[in-house]
Amino acid sequence: MTDSWATFRADLHLELRGSGLRTGLMDALREAVRTGRLAPGIRLPSSRSLAADLGIARNTVADAYAELVAEGWLTAQQGSGTRVARRAAARRPAAGAARARPARRGPQYNLRAGHPDLAAFPRAEWLKAARRALTAAPHEAFGYGDPRGRVELRTVLADYLARARGVYADPERIVICSGFVHGLRLMGKVLRGRRVREVAVESYGLDEHWNLLAEAGLRTPALPFDELGSHTGELGDLRGVGAVLLTPAHQFPVGVALHPDRRAAAVDWARGSGGVILEDDYDGEFRYDRQPVGALQGLDPDRVVYLGTASKSLAPGLRLAWMVLPEELVEPALAAKGSSDWVSSALDQLTLAEFIASGAYDRHVRGMRLRYRRRRDQLVAALAERAPDIRVSGIAAGLHAVLELPSGTEHAVVQAAAWHGLAVEGVSRYRHKEAPRARDALVVGYGTPPDSAWSGALDALCRALP
Repeated sequence: MTDSWATFRADLHLELRGSGLRTGLMDALREAVRTGRLAPGIRLPSSRSLAADLGIARNTVADAYAELVAEGWLTAQQGSGTRVARRAAARRPAAGAARARPARRGPQYNLRAGHPDLAAFPRAEWLKAARRALTAAPHEAFGYGDPRGRVELRTVLADYLARARGVYADPERIVICSGFVHGLRLMGKVLRGRRVREVAVESYGLDEHWNLLAEAGLRTPALPFDELGSHTGELGDLRGVGAVLLTPAHQFPVGVALHPDRRAAAVDWARGSGGVILEDDYDGEFRYDRQPVGALQGLDPDRVVYLGTASKSLAPGLRLAWMVLPEELVEPALAAKGSSDWVSSALDQLTLAEFIASGAYDRHVRGMRLRYRRRRDQLVAALAERAPDIRVSGIAAGLHAVLELPSGTEHAVVQAAAWHGLAVEGVSRYRHKEAPRARDALVVGYGTPPDSAWSGALDALCRALP
């Protein structure tokens, strides 16, 4: 049936009230324009289509359109159809509604840690990969699929992680999730199911992660910390601990790599106690002045849950991350994920799989590594010239640096930075409540500002330092 309601070009929801069809239609159209549901300039369905949709005579619709044109609500031109008039009344605020306040101006420059340069997202290459992935996608890719995630992505990730990060990654032991937080939330459920009561964490990190574990009913005691990283040798002294969350390749935010002896101690503890290591490899691709530090998972794939993400290498808005799990934890993780929590788009997964398989991911990472290293070098050079008493650490890798400050000055420097239009945070923002205050420092992220704002951000930073 060519005139079926299912073939109309546009849908228009109208509720006709009153005794007369033409009057009811006119009132409904006026109300839709007045409240903003029909915006100025929008094209209305033809009188034939709308009449068939509403089940009324075409002449009734045509007459209503003609009268509303005469009143100024609509316009009608040959070849352009019937449209809402540009001068039609816009939605009015409800009586007594408060006037909108002018938006507060945010900081001019953002040097908070943990964010990549979003302006450098490889749009053209991503679009090419998306087209190829969509063209090749099997029909079943548009269904609900495997809660592990698309097999195409899991397969290329297994090869990439083994090659680039030293991870043992069978595709059947990989579960795709929508970010590190999503993966950590799933692991919190798994650990509670294993009757774990406590997850040891590092003295410095993100309270969002600690709070998430607490929401799962897990305590988060902090491990002591020094220039060699967390004291993993003390895990055995924490009797209630059944897991530990670490950033061994590049501690966040302090920036040190976990010492080899302490990496070995963590694995020995997990083997001896049956515990689980949660490895957050958030920026493992970005190494500058040393050989890449391989993933801890390679030392014992049966005791380490490896969590990786595209948030730093590409963009957090993709909502793509992955867990490489010990075999015994795969089914519990899938049960925690559940049939209603698959989250990540299959098409985005297929696009990332194509992006990696084509070599575009490696090219992008290499390009960004050079870009971030150049920024880091410019940061170090600016500090050496304008703030020579400030020691910089944690710069061999990653997207941020730590600027050591004179004792007792951190809060004042963060405030001074805000006066100069700069968003930056002190290291105390990342200190666990159980950890002693041991230093004053700024954690400066150099990944976020676009190139056009980088020199201005550096200038603001140097002016804020003591």
